[in-house]
Amino acid sequence: MSSSSGQLFRITTFGESHGGGVGVVIDGCPPRLELSEDDVQPDLDRRRPGQSRLVTQRNETDTVEILSGVTEGLTLGSPIAMLVRNADQRSGAYDQVKDLYRPSHADWTTEAKYGIRAVAGGGRASARETIGRVAAGAVARKLLRERFGVEVLGWVSEIHGIVGRIDAAEVQLEHVEASPTRCPDPEAAAEMVEAIEQARRDGDSLGGIVTCVARGVPAGWGEPVFDKLEADLAKATMSLPASKGFEVGSGFAAAGMTGREHNDPFVPGPDGRPRTTTNHSGGIQGGISNGEEILIRVAFKPTATISSEQDTVDRDNNPVTLAAKGRHDPCVLPRAVPLVEAAVLLVLADHWLRQEAISG
Repeated sequence: MSSSSGQLFRITTFGESHGGGVGVVIDGCPPRLELSEDDVQPDLDRRRPGQSRLVTQRNETDTVEILSGVTEGLTLGSPIAMLVRNADQRSGAYDQVKDLYRPSHADWTTEAKYGIRAVAGGGRASARETIGRVAAGAVARKLLRERFGVEVLGWVSEIHGIVGRIDAAEVQLEHVEASPTRCPDPEAAAEMVEAIEQARRDGDSLGGIVTCVARGVPAGWGEPVFDKLEADLAKATMSLPASKGFEVGSGFAAAGMTGREHNDPFVPGPDGRPRTTTNHSGGIQGGISNGEEILIRVAFKPTATISSEQDTVDRDNNPVTLAAKGRHDPCVLPRAVPLVEAAVLLVLADHWLRQEAISG
């Protein structure tokens, strides 16, 4: 089972949704970075359940413990292990599904592959696995911010067809955090709240889009062929639970544009390097960052667990009807924002170290 990602800034996540805890081991973090739990906890707080009425009410503080790789507040260059203990498991809520397959979950496919599955919470297929990614992303965030001034910021730009009117260049963290939806457009955010609450009342769920920008990324990060920067960003974000689509820059809209419309003209930059007057490329050209803002969008499906009745089958292939019980998000988008940020941060940290390796 693949649980590792990255080449030089490499992470391995561990743990199940209803086990003793979940966490991550980071291998490749440079030494002498000031690091404590206080640097990691804010990102986990943005991911945790129970933070608003719009998300699952599982009662977890998601308090992080750094177990290794740090002494006297500085990283050692050795593996950094971080753990978040599970406190509010209610495995009994999954007794009703232990002998059947939930629609659009990983129950059947996991059992088909391994011949066994963790019924409670979906095991490794649970979004709780992403705690490790977010914790590692917080380390990458501090590393990139201190070395280069890089800022990575995500927000909810669409839920169920409700689109926020947002200028990506103007969005700041305080705008994103002003609403429990994490949509920085107040009018759209209010509509999103109403739609999510209605979906919960209807026993249904909603999907949407997270947009993420990386500011201050130097030119030259990425590879020209198989490990293109956008390809690694796509893999990292498409490995997140419930993700179904990825775009960079103009994305699929480029298919309806001409070359004259889509090309990003170069002009002399104030720092002696070329700059572009538009950014249809999304900050990446030929698989390599060009110094402009990197802009991506990730589409997430409606949450698979809903309380409405659905048709499925049991282990003996008999048809049954399921109305799921338990505590689940009617919309994953608000909690997906720090997940997308973490995915971007981890890819950027890895490609920075890879660039350092060839440039000295």
